[in-house]
Amino acid sequence: MIKEKHSQSSDSDTLNSDINNIILFNDDFNTFDFVIDSLIDVCEHEPEQAEQCALITHYKGKCTVKSGTLYELKPIYTELSNRNLTVDIK
Repeated sequence: MIKEKHSQSSDSDTLNSDINNIILFNDDFNTFDFVIDSLIDVCEHEPEQAEQCALITHYKGKCTVKSGTLYELKPIYTELSNRNLTVDIK
């Protein structure tokens, strides 16, 4: 039987390696076109993916639009927030 060696990671490694999600929430003031364009520009979605996320958000109330480490997601979250989209990182 082979034993694996595990090294302990620091808190900053854990912060950067845990997978988080950006959740987009439905609102009553952003248009579908604006949401779709924002997802294409900021999240680098393909047009079809952005449209599907916008529809899921509209009908279900929320949709995960991006996954990654907190380090990767923070600038995306900030830009979506600056565009007045209702988003959260979970």
